[in-house]
Amino acid sequence: MTKKILFIILLQLNSYVYAQFNISIRWQAVNAGRVSDTIPYQADRKLTWSDFKGSPDGASPAAAITESGFGYRLSMQSFNKKTDVVITVFCYFNKMKSWYKKGMDTDYGLLHEQHHFDITYINTCQFIKNLQAAQFNAGNYNYLLQKIHDESYAALSKMQDEYDGQTLNGRITGMQSRWNKKIDRLLKTVLTN
Repeated sequence: MTKKILFIILLQLNSYVYAQFNISIRWQAVNAGRVSDTIPYQADRKLTWSDFKGSPDGASPAAAITESGFGYRLSMQSFNKKTDVVITVFCYFNKMKSWYKKGMDTDYGLLHEQHHFDITYINTCQFIKNLQAAQFNAGNYNYLLQKIHDESYAALSKMQDEYDGQTLNGRITGMQSRWNKKIDRLLKTVLTN
């Protein structure tokens, strides 16, 4: 009896391993949440101060905060030993969690905040690139997808921290100018690929 059960399990695993498994990665340029709360990243749509709907944090030394991020949705369909997995990636700006202090709404400050959103998009593109390079299969896709997401988000956080740290939140104009050029160059690279 035990050998028969083991044989059936091995047979099922064998058919599972050899089933056709496809991964598709798609970009979604729509809102990640409620339409009123988020703005999807679009290269030709720059932020305006009116997009910042959150309440300013009076205790914060920051003049403004941009809350942006990226994520994915996973859908799967299996039929007749064929599994199709679709990973839909999105990048967004959260209006309700982004804010600025009165009197600090300058063009210079807005460019600094726009670049925070641009950095998020650059790292979203790297996330997609890492997904495309991954060797997904039916046994590892869930683990590998989460691992790539976590690594990409860590890279995003590191770059955001470096940007604010090196520019002192935009206060060091020479360093801000260097970052402006760097971000523009990185954006050009990801937008042409």
